[in-house]
This record gives sequence, structure tokens and C-alpha cells, in this order.
Amino acid sequence: MKKTTIYYLPGINALAVLSALCMVCSAVARIAWAWGEADFSRPVLWLQILLPLTANVSFVLMLFRDGTDRLYRTAIPVWLGCVFFAVKALGFPSRLHTVLCLLLYALVAALYTLTVTGRVPTQKPLWFLFGLPLLYHIFVEDTQKAGWPLHDWLPEVSVLSCMASLLLLSLAMRRRLPGPGEHIRGFGDRNDGRRLRTLSPIFSVSPFVMKTRSTSQNFLEDRVEVSEMDRYIAKKRQEGMRNFGVLHVLLAAYVRACAQYPGLNRFIAGQRNFCRDREIEVNMTIKKEMSVHSPDTVIKVAFDPSDTADMVYEKFNAKVRKVKETPLDSGFDRLAWMMNLIPGPMLWLLVLFLQILDYFGLLPRFLTKLSPFHGSLFITSMASLGIPSIYHHLYDFGNVPVFCAFGRKRWVYETRRDGAVVRKKYMDCSFVTDERIVDGFYFASALRYLHSLLGDPWQLDRPPLEVVADQR
Repeated sequence: MKKTTIYYLPGINALAVLSALCMVCSAVARIAWAWGEADFSRPVLWLQILLPLTANVSFVLMLFRDGTDRLYRTAIPVWLGCVFFAVKALGFPSRLHTVLCLLLYALVAALYTLTVTGRVPTQKPLWFLFGLPLLYHIFVEDTQKAGWPLHDWLPEVSVLSCMASLLLLSLAMRRRLPGPGEHIRGFGDRNDGRRLRTLSPIFSVSPFVMKTRSTSQNFLEDRVEVSEMDRYIAKKRQEGMRNFGVLHVLLAAYVRACAQYPGLNRFIAGQRNFCRDREIEVNMTIKKEMSVHSPDTVIKVAFDPSDTADMVYEKFNAKVRKVKETPLDSGFDRLAWMMNLIPGPMLWLLVLFLQILDYFGLLPRFLTKLSPFHGSLFITSMASLGIPSIYHHLYDFGNVPVFCAFGRKRWVYETRRDGAVVRKKYMDCSFVTDERIVDGFYFASALRYLHSLLGDPWQLDRPPLEVVADQR
């Protein structure tokens, strides 16, 4: 069935908070019951204590972390909870009761998943699915348990809290229809990209053969004739863009290339292929002052494929000003400062833990927004240092697929076909690319298009006629 609906939480509202509190109460009641038990077997520990606790905790975390844009992820703890209830139902004395409960739990798991993944156009069936059993437990089944000791009531309190939490969430969630061409996120997508599922099989297999970016690097040296670019830069500076330079032209041209060749905006993570679509994240290391003792910091700027050169200039310079005018303003600076306080062995374990989270796409978005190892492009200016371009390796941590370095301009004497010697100005550029994201022909086509933009940068003043969408 085609997905037609997007379910989400419109922020952390009262119903969402109550839903989380009920799930926390369920976990507390389960822990209190386990604490009061004199002895229990290993299967009981795993299936009746740790399994429901894992479902409770992960539900609360996903509710607050993913509720606004990836509510479908809450189906995972719901499935875990249904497994717990199913195991518990196998011990019922009545076979009919067991079968009916198993059917109910299967219906809960299936209907909840179909709803939050957008395959059911309304969440109203969930109100009855969670509300009716809750009322049945309170007004029918629990009346037969009057007089039980408090300890025996704790599992029932845990169950009731779970059902109340899911009922409150089904009341809190909102739905909307996707916009034209909008991708509806689902399982397998990441918070910084969507999974590409229609690529050629060779692209799906190659990340398992070439497992790291450092072993999948291609090195490309290129040069660009910059006469027209110099005239374009001079014109922009006359218009009031004082710091407009080669860097802004290169960035604008790369953003435009991503608009026409969206494969450049792909990345590999967890041995899978992803694409960022409309967000082009560019990282760059800058110095607060041009001196050997000035500290380095990393900035990250997000561009849209429809951005013109003027928009690229404004976005990039705004970020640079923000970092240079305030000490330790970069979010990456603060993150690195906090990590530097952690002792070496613990820091090693923390980085390993972050790598595992990143592999499975569980790294929080605020971290990937700060990380210089996540993005569409890392660019560095050797021209500002007065040296030639370099080949900079790709990072195995993170997902940056392209590293670009450009060097100082240089004059070259060339001989034309008629035998005349002419003097031309060139700028060298070096690219290091992850060969797993697209094939060589695609890279070559994108590079030729990039050359056409740099040879005629005036076309960067106009937005693209069309932004090409990547494959699904």
C-alpha cells in the first residue's frame, strides 16, 4: 500500500509529556516488582524484566528525539513490548485466552506500525485499539483482583501504564499530506539522509567489499583557467561584496553541480547508500587570525541546490563572521573542548560508541550538524596560505564523500596551434572522492559541468531552471 500520510508530534506538548511519564511509570513499576521478587530464573530476567524495560526506555527516548520528524521509529519499542506480552500470554492457563491475546498483540504491532509509517490515513483506529483494552482491564479484569497485595499489583500497573502511554501518543500525534516530490521517511533512512534503494546492484555491494572511505579514495588533479573568474570576482566586489573571492565561486559552482548531478550529494554509512537531497553541507577549517599561533576551528554551512552565488556568499560569510567575532563560538569548538576533558581510555570508548551509533544511523542530528566529519563536501584553501593545492584524505569516521583543495593562482605560457605563445592564468584544484557513491562517468560528467560553470561564472547569478532529484 502506498504511503500517503506523515505522522508527527507538533513539538513537546502536554499529551506527549504525559505519554512519556506513563511509560516511565511502567518501567518504575516493573523495576519495583523485580526488586521485590525473592528469586527468578534467567528467562524471566531477560523476557519479563529487561525486555519490557528496554521497550519502555527506548520508547521515551525516541518520543523526544524523533517525534517531530521520525515518529515511525517508535514502532520498534512497540514491537518489543508486544513480544514481551506474547511471551507472557504463553503461560495463560486457557488456550483460548492465549490465542485471543496473541491475535490482539499481533494486531497492535501491525496496526501501530502501519499507522506511524503512513500507510493508514488516520490514527483513530489506535484510539479504540488502546482505549478499549485499557477500559476492559480497569473496569472488568482488575475488579477481580481486589484484595491483592501491592507487590502483585505492580505488573498490572506496568501494563496499564503502557496502554495509557500509547493511547496518549495516538491522541497527541498529528498528520499531514506530503508535499509534491517530498520523500516520506521510513525505516532505513537516517536523520541526515535517505536510503537509496533503486541503485544498480554494484553500488549496493561495493560498500561491503570496499569497507572504508580511506581504501575507496580516488585522487584527481585539475586546473581551471581563471581569467573570466577574475573579472566576475572584480564585478562582485564593485557591487559591494568586499570579501567575494575564488572560494565563493567554487562553492557556488559546486552547489549548482549538486543541483544537476545529485549523486555528488550521496554518502556511504553503515555499508548503505544515502542521499541528502536538498541540504548541501560544506565544511571548512578556518583560522580566527592569519598567524601560526591562531587556533583552528571548523565551520559548517548548509546550502540549498537553488542558491545563487550571492546567496552562497551571504550564508558563508555570515557563518565566518559569527565564528571570528566570538571566542570559542563554533559548536565544534565547544564539543572538542568537552571531549578533551575526558581521560584517554574513556575517550577512546566514547569515540567507539559514537562510531557504532553512526554506523546504525542513531547518532543524534545535533551531533552530525556539529561534526566536521559529516557533510557533503570538505573544502580547504591553500591559496590563502600561498601554496599549491594538496591531496587531503577522506575521513573514515563520518560520511564526507568529497574533499576539495585549491591552490594559488599561477601564470602559464602556452603555445597555440598557430605557433603564437600566450600567457594564461590557472588555478590548481585537487579532489579526493569516495568512488563508491557514483561511477567514473558520472564524476567526469559532473566535473565537465563544474568546468563550464567556472569558465562562465555569470550563470551562477541565476537560480537553476531545474533541481534534479536523485533516485529513490
